[in-house]
Amino acid sequence: MNRFISFLFIIPAILFLGCNNKKDKNYNRNTGTIYFDYQITGKEGDDNLTVMLQYRDRGEDGNGIPIPNVMLDGEMLLADSTKMTGIFYESHKPIAGFAGTHIITFTDANKKEYKEEFNFKPVVLLTPVADTIQRNDFALELEGLEAKDYIRLLMTDTSFINNGINRVDAVTNGHMMITKDDLETLANGPVQLELIREYERQVKNDTGARGRLLITYSLKREFFLKD
Repeated sequence: MNRFISFLFIIPAILFLGCNNKKDKNYNRNTGTIYFDYQITGKEGDDNLTVMLQYRDRGEDGNGIPIPNVMLDGEMLLADSTKMTGIFYESHKPIAGFAGTHIITFTDANKKEYKEEFNFKPVVLLTPVADTIQRNDFALELEGLEAKDYIRLLMTDTSFINNGINRVDAVTNGHMMITKDDLETLANGPVQLELIREYERQVKNDTGARGRLLITYSLKREFFLKD
């Protein structure tokens, strides 16, 4: 009877140790193949932007996995998850005070740190957009971009005849042109104008499996188009 009771106590202990070892091995096994997916998303008019960090076990299409230590500017981030996104680490920061340099720190099970530094600048549209616009060329001046940068231009009307405009334009020194030919593709009436800066690069300090840093910031305007 005593042997039977001892056996009952030994089995859970073995299972517990086995699970812990499996967990540790899982971290160690995946450290060299973890894909870093860092996304910072902001929008003009919102008080906060979102920093979402994920660590994928099989490249950019892999599943999000838990990490022992993830920090943004020295602040520990807690893991969260959904069925759609898997495990992720998220933080919401006031846009007004987030401009500048930031550091993401990932620490693996062997206490090795991987730091990624990035700079955030909100994009500002300096040009007032009139309530009513005719079909003529007009320029937009933007602040918060690199000397040579890229902006995705979206323009949609309320008709069902066309798909509007959806393209990426090169922008030099913050100067962007919308032409008469662009406006000719749109129907008279309300037009939604959206400017999206999509800055993407590879992470500089990764485990070998690489990763990406994506910063997205968008602005919206609306005007009435007429001949």
